[in-house]
Amino acid sequence: VQLQAFGGGLVQAGGSLRLSCAASGRTFSSYAMGWFRQAPGKEREFVARISGRGTTYYAYSVKGRFTISRDNAKNTVYLQMNSLKPEDTAVYYCAAQGGPGYSESVGAYDYWGQGTQVTVSS
Repeated sequence: VQLQAFGGGLVQAGGSLRLSCAASGRTFSSYAMGWFRQAPGKEREFVARISGRGTTYYAYSVKGRFTISRDNAKNTVYLQMNSLKPEDTAVYYCAAQGGPGYSESVGAYDYWGQGTQVTVSS
């Protein structure tokens, strides 16, 4: 599976962005997909996850502001980010988990996109 994330940019606090992640391969629907982010000097952290069937999970810091979704016909997963805050500034990565079970761990995800920069100005 190859993943390509795009849609990042510069936005003012309170604004919105939608990230997309396009996946190659015919088995996209069998993968759980996650979004992670990494701010300068910090570890990569979990943001959101969606199972192959559409069950969603969110980090506490983004719950109620971010929405993850997927379109299996288009092999694409999305992250709608609203009410953005300066602390949301990071490189955002999409990832695919091929194994079973729910996980927020970076190590549980098998494939990673290249990352897209999101910068929120105050």
